[in-house]
Amino acid sequence: MKIRNPRTGHLDFSLRVVSHDEVAQLVSQLRSSQPQWWQLGMAGRVKVMHNFSEQLVAHREALIAAVAEDTGRWAESELEVDVTINTIHRWCKDAPELLAEAPPRKAHLPFLEIQPSYLPFDVVGVISPWNFPLLLSLVDAIPALLAGCSVIIKPSEVTSRFVAPLQEVIKSTPELSSVLKLVTGAGETGQAVIQHVDTLCFTGSVATGRRVGELCAQQFIPAFLELGGKDAAIVCDDADIEVASSALCWGSMVNAGQSCMSLERIYVHENIADEFISRLVEKVKKLRHNYPDIKVGEIGPVISDKQVAVIRQQLDDALQKGARALCGGHLLQLGGGFYCEPTVLDQVNKDMLIVTEETFAAIVVVQRVQSNEEAVQLANDSKYGLSAAVFSQDMANAYQIAAALKAGGISINDASLTGFVHEAEKQSFQCSGMGGSRMGAESIRRFIRKKSFIRNTGVASPWWFKA
Repeated sequence: MKIRNPRTGHLDFSLRVVSHDEVAQLVSQLRSSQPQWWQLGMAGRVKVMHNFSEQLVAHREALIAAVAEDTGRWAESELEVDVTINTIHRWCKDAPELLAEAPPRKAHLPFLEIQPSYLPFDVVGVISPWNFPLLLSLVDAIPALLAGCSVIIKPSEVTSRFVAPLQEVIKSTPELSSVLKLVTGAGETGQAVIQHVDTLCFTGSVATGRRVGELCAQQFIPAFLELGGKDAAIVCDDADIEVASSALCWGSMVNAGQSCMSLERIYVHENIADEFISRLVEKVKKLRHNYPDIKVGEIGPVISDKQVAVIRQQLDDALQKGARALCGGHLLQLGGGFYCEPTVLDQVNKDMLIVTEETFAAIVVVQRVQSNEEAVQLANDSKYGLSAAVFSQDMANAYQIAAALKAGGISINDASLTGFVHEAEKQSFQCSGMGGSRMGAESIRRFIRKKSFIRNTGVASPWWFKA
């Protein structure tokens, strides 16, 4: 199949579609190789993963170039590769302690002893999205591998140029090549992965995630779903306006808004609304597209051509219903690629798609509120619940508001911190996902099955039949 270049619009890359039978064969190979990987022990797996990170460093420039070609942006591609490398280092440091087996303990029945143990899943499947193709392909794979699983990854067909250099990295780490495989293709390839693995991690839209969850239920395997968001920020009347406007300019516009943790809705107290909105618009107006030079400018193109229609529909719907563009408000075509102008909308309401549906673009809506309670009510009036933000100089007030928000990760006096603080456990609320936390200690424990050895220490059990 042909892949579109987001900067030129040209179908300039041919992607091999891996068949169902090939997926089945690869999973069979992974299943055969996994016991030896598990028998290496944690120390052995940590050593291999350190070697993997060294090979990523050695291939860093090729990976950045491929990810940049996939996504049409440069600075975020550099960051994506470096964060992936650092993620391996962090998990190599944390995994041994997090998965250390606890010592035996006495049961409530004093003559019985419990020895906790665990086994990893044999094969973990990962289906990843197009907005951060390398990082989101490996963010679940890395802890799964350290837990002792083998892993098969199916990246988004929209952004699969990075697969070739990543496969070179894997080949350069021989011990890993038998337990980490990548397959390319569209939905049919993803369905084949689901049909053959033992557990699945999916990142993507709510609509596709719902279907993935149904398929996993049919296979009777666990599903960990990280889905869409419509993250809200609450700016209280005592907020530091300079801090809030800078943080939310970045949090709404980074990666051209193509992030599940993007702040898409801002509820600002009317007492400071004029000043806050003025500062936010001033900062958003300074952002520039990275065209024609990919290394100059902050806002890259719309990565997926299917997203163009979504953005256009939401903008048209909002403007027709009375929304006002304080800056931006248009989709542009530059050099064959589509770029969304950095946009701030006000005079919005919940009858507009751009308020209720995930936009995934360099667009943020601002709504004035009369109280913190109104802000919380509006923020929670959503089918999504991924993350959020609160800005207040009164920490007791900030934490009270954060506690009332129906979302997993709440940044306080900053934006989208869950993208950087990976040790903070959080779960997705409502339609934003299901399953255990992708962050923190719980993350790696998603990939093990707990066991217990229960030993009688030498006492006749009182429930035995009496001879």
